[in-house]
Amino acid sequence: MKGEIIDIVKSEMLNYLNAQQMDRLDKVLEHVLWDVEVSKESKAPLLSIYSNKELLSIFLASKQLEGCSPKTIKYYRGTISKMFSCINKSAVAITTEDIRKYLSDYQKINDCSKSNLDNIRRILSSFFMWLENENYILKSPVRRIHKIRTTKPVKETIADESMEIMRDNVSHPRDLAIIDMLASTGIRVGELCKLNRNDIDFENQECIVLGKGDKERVVYFDARAKVHLRNYLDSRDDDNPALFVSLLKPHKRLEISGVESRLRILGRELNINKIHPHKFRRTLATKAIDKGMPVEQLQTLLGHSQINTTMEYAIVNQTNVKTSHKKYIA
Repeated sequence: MKGEIIDIVKSEMLNYLNAQQMDRLDKVLEHVLWDVEVSKESKAPLLSIYSNKELLSIFLASKQLEGCSPKTIKYYRGTISKMFSCINKSAVAITTEDIRKYLSDYQKINDCSKSNLDNIRRILSSFFMWLENENYILKSPVRRIHKIRTTKPVKETIADESMEIMRDNVSHPRDLAIIDMLASTGIRVGELCKLNRNDIDFENQECIVLGKGDKERVVYFDARAKVHLRNYLDSRDDDNPALFVSLLKPHKRLEISGVESRLRILGRELNINKIHPHKFRRTLATKAIDKGMPVEQLQTLLGHSQINTTMEYAIVNQTNVKTSHKKYIA
């Protein structure tokens, strides 16, 4: 209790005192309260001049300015709000022990995976580091909580044979165009759904997509995708500017769920394991790395801000590793 009081006093004075003065304040508080017995007279938690709701609102506003999507903002809000509801303290008084206990209890109650738990830790770390950088707290309580180690299963890619089977069995030129656009560009399904007809440059076989954080980048499609796109657009009689639309009138822009559902059904019908849009992206990354494409160029193509993210997508073919081992080592 005494430590919480000292931490809150110091946090509230951060913007008014320099480092030397803060150090002096810390020593004075420790000295004055050394033999003072502090106890709660009520069940009310210690509060900062800023409520947790206010701090969370300011934090989310800053993330929005950084270009985070509404979906990401919603995920941040839900994760941090849930933590506040379980740790009944002001944000400036939350300790490392509080966060550790919260994460441990969360895993036991929800039986969540280590990967999911580490995502929560990462979001809490982002929030408390922001509080530290903005001088709302002295030090983030998540600093000493390290990344949770997770097992990384080898994720599947789509085999060439499976890709051809899908192409041969689609029932509409739209679905064929979708498959080839995903396979040749490696774009995210959300980027695919945002595309308009006038975004497509058929002559240069490229298009500009709007990625995460509203960042634009150029992606490229192959000759097969070009042919199937033209065939699909020629078959349409609507005036919707969207590149991909629903098959039924009034032919609205195709949504992410529509693409995911269509590919999932196609995969089940053809007995191809777990077909979803992201698998096309991973397949392209793996093939590119496998054929020697510089990872920096692949990073640009996929629209990743961090090269580590690109490497997580790229699974090096084990057959090629074995061949290289025989060539260079054995």
